[in-house]
Amino acid sequence: MLRVEKLDVNLGARQLVGGASFSINNGDKIALVGRNGAGKSSMLSVLMGDAAAALSFSGVIEAQGSVGFLPQDVDDEGLGMEPYGLYHVLSARGLDRIEHDLRVAQELVSKDPTTENIQHLVDLQDDFGHRGGYESESEIFRLAKGVGLDEDVLLAELSSLSGGQRRRLELVRVLYQKPETMILDEPTNHLDLKAKAWLMAELTAFAGALLVVSHDLALLDKSVTRVFNLENGKLEQFKGNYSAYLAFVEEDSARRFKASTMEEKEIKRLKELADSMRHSTASRAKTAQSLDSRVERMQSSRTEVRAATTKIKFKLPTPPRSGVTALEVDKLSVRYGELVVIPSLSLSLERGTRLVVIGRNGAGKSSLLRCLAGVQQATSGTIKLGHNVAMGYFAQEHEEIDYGTTVLGNLGDSILKEERERRAILGSFGLKDAHVNENPASLSGGERTKLSLAKIAAGNNNLLILDEPSNNLDPRSRAAVGEMLRHWSGTSILVSHDRAFVAAYHPSHALMLPERKFTYWKESMLELIELI
Repeated sequence: MLRVEKLDVNLGARQLVGGASFSINNGDKIALVGRNGAGKSSMLSVLMGDAAAALSFSGVIEAQGSVGFLPQDVDDEGLGMEPYGLYHVLSARGLDRIEHDLRVAQELVSKDPTTENIQHLVDLQDDFGHRGGYESESEIFRLAKGVGLDEDVLLAELSSLSGGQRRRLELVRVLYQKPETMILDEPTNHLDLKAKAWLMAELTAFAGALLVVSHDLALLDKSVTRVFNLENGKLEQFKGNYSAYLAFVEEDSARRFKASTMEEKEIKRLKELADSMRHSTASRAKTAQSLDSRVERMQSSRTEVRAATTKIKFKLPTPPRSGVTALEVDKLSVRYGELVVIPSLSLSLERGTRLVVIGRNGAGKSSLLRCLAGVQQATSGTIKLGHNVAMGYFAQEHEEIDYGTTVLGNLGDSILKEERERRAILGSFGLKDAHVNENPASLSGGERTKLSLAKIAAGNNNLLILDEPSNNLDPRSRAAVGEMLRHWSGTSILVSHDRAFVAAYHPSHALMLPERKFTYWKESMLELIELI
């Protein structure tokens, strides 16, 4: 299905992949794992022939059969004959074009029913049926329901969809394509627990080859048979699921550490013995030289110790003190045409509140946050910021990032006057000097999340609006961001489907949608985070 030999991928002077060789065959279900910025998404883009201009690569890549690809960044423009969700999905099998040709052929037959025109119509009908056209809508609606998309989304124009809806629609398109090989980059983003469980079942039943990047450990455990780990440019391959991989790494790390320690002791012993003989008789001096050679051979073949998994820590600056009331919402409503998403919402947040908004997909969580952040106009009602409140907004799809400048250029100098201060903020979120002059488009999804958080930190805000900030983050970074927000003294409003992340955030209050119930947080509410 896919054969790769001696693949090198570089971003400028930084090597992301070095000399990787592997094959993916029918029935293989492979998880590609590694920390944020290791190069996973870049490697997938190279495999798909869609590499960014900043990437250079070499090696052999051979694909056999059809390949379906879900990238982290989905193009806003569709591939269908019409700018609607349904046509975009139908284009996966070419059915949108055949459907268009059928309408043209039917009109032609009605005007000129020649044998040639009739035969052309019959051929199109056969092709349409062979590709599953007559069952297409029911199949597509089934897939859409599985990932939590309403039928209305399929009938809507692509330009009207949110980033989360657009990405789930792309997942539906790949699944509907039924390719021989699927390559999926973070397929569980924007999915609740029910949709994740549904997707796991779909991927488990998939008969073809699968390569998936995901930080969702449950998905990795249930759906994969091999694990590829990309770290420091080296691709390691393991048989078994993610739990087996973690167990192997733990055992292998202990074995390597023990072997390296013993080698170090032996090298020290031989060096001391050689030094004791070096300035003695000619015979003993010759023995010392022999010992030196043994030491050199041992040093050149030392057991490589795995890097320790250290805890990551992020920190937001102490925010300026706001008034006692940070935010007031009075009779806010949001509607789209005849659809009422939020009928009337009123609440008041005190300084230091950590609010999590809980609700099923479509309940209006992201709409509410966009209204609070001022990027969307509410249908009615008022939003009032408290005294000395400065707001920062984290959008689901990183809309706040400016791709027309560098990573460093995204941090304005209105608050942090010195470049060293802006570099320090980026570095505190894991974006080192090697990143600062890159375009944000070259960053991984997780690194872009960290850039968005760094922008918020540089803004000296004391009210944060956060829409799914844990998407694309590796497990260590998720825990670090959650802990950072928990110990920050400002006011924050969070939407997240990640139970572990919300637990680390430790909300003080919860807002239930669509019920519009504003209440104190209880630990039992964690059960609701992924369920709805």
